[in-house]
Amino acid sequence: MRLEDQVGLVTGGGSGIGASVARALASAGMRVAVTGRRREPVEAVAAQIGGLAMVGDVSHRDDVERWIAETERCLGPIDLLVNNAAVLGAPEPFWEHDADEWWHVFEVNLLGPYLCCRAVLPSMVARRRGRIVNMTSGAAYIPTLPPNARDTSYPTSKAALTRFTELLAAQVAEYGVFAFAVAPGIIRSELTASLPDTTPWTPADAPPRLILGLAEGKADALSGRYLHAEHDADLELIAARADDIRKRDLNALRLRR
Repeated sequence: MRLEDQVGLVTGGGSGIGASVARALASAGMRVAVTGRRREPVEAVAAQIGGLAMVGDVSHRDDVERWIAETERCLGPIDLLVNNAAVLGAPEPFWEHDADEWWHVFEVNLLGPYLCCRAVLPSMVARRRGRIVNMTSGAAYIPTLPPNARDTSYPTSKAALTRFTELLAAQVAEYGVFAFAVAPGIIRSELTASLPDTTPWTPADAPPRLILGLAEGKADALSGRYLHAEHDADLELIAARADDIRKRDLNALRLRR
């Protein structure tokens, strides 16, 4: 599927993975809107790619609805939503810090994607076309993945987002809309600056390459499934296994007995 003339919206697009995804989508011909809480980096990325910069908080419904309306007015109907904005958890043990700090992680990491999905879906459903990528994490199922080994909020929020994505995909399937839970791996960024050099780093170009492939429709048969930017990098190969993945119920959060 050609991406020219398609429209993408990337939350948390002012730095790190979000910025690299926005650049990759623009390089492929998409018109891209980027959002974030900090004006300068968001505007800088948008200027680099000839895109649309929008400032606000992904956990605020008014901001999200303004973003969607402005993107549709300036660029056109949204074909791809990338819910990338996220925050790490507060210091643990959690009973020693403010409860609002713990819950704020869910407001950004789960409520934010929900609000964005809720805002873009009416148009996608009406057009019978659209793709949603929710950026999750291996922390959703790996017990002690750094830097979240002692963090109860971030892994839990990402587990909820992964399950939400699966349920969302099932609801929108009949309308030609697809949703994916993508784990970017451990990328060198501000969030991972404290990790040692021995960390099993994921190549920085892995997440944008995977998302480009999803935007092109290479893995629509795996809508609702969990995909890792490095381990599932060959989308054509994993898409060829779609029937087996569904039959064996793989790439999903499950209780095995």
